[in-house]
Amino acid sequence: MTQQTSKLVIVTEKLLLKKIAKIIDEAGATGYTVVAAGGKGSRNVRSSGQPTVGDFYSNIKIEILTANREIALKISDEVAARFFDDYSGITYICDAEVLHAHTF
Repeated sequence: MTQQTSKLVIVTEKLLLKKIAKIIDEAGATGYTVVAAGGKGSRNVRSSGQPTVGDFYSNIKIEILTANREIALKISDEVAARFFDDYSGITYICDAEVLHAHTF
C-alpha cells in the first residue's frame, strides 16, 4: 500500500537547525530527517562538514514528508521569511509516494 505525500527539502546552514525544527514542529509535521550537505550556490562553495573553523559553519539538508502540500508551503514560507535574507538556503517541494501505510 502507498500514500501520496509532499516532500519539502531545506538546504541551509547548520546553525539554524534548532530554529527550523521548531517551525517544522509548530506547523504540524510529524518528523524530519537531517543530513550533512555541501556544494556550490549563489553564495559560493560550502564545506560538507570537513574541518573548518567550527562545526556551526557546515550546511545541512532537512527532508520533511507532509500529509499535504499546504503544510510544506507553510514551513517553507516561514523559513524563507525568517532566515534567507541573512543566511544561505534554498527550499523545494517534490511529490512523494510513501511505500508503507504510514500516516503523517
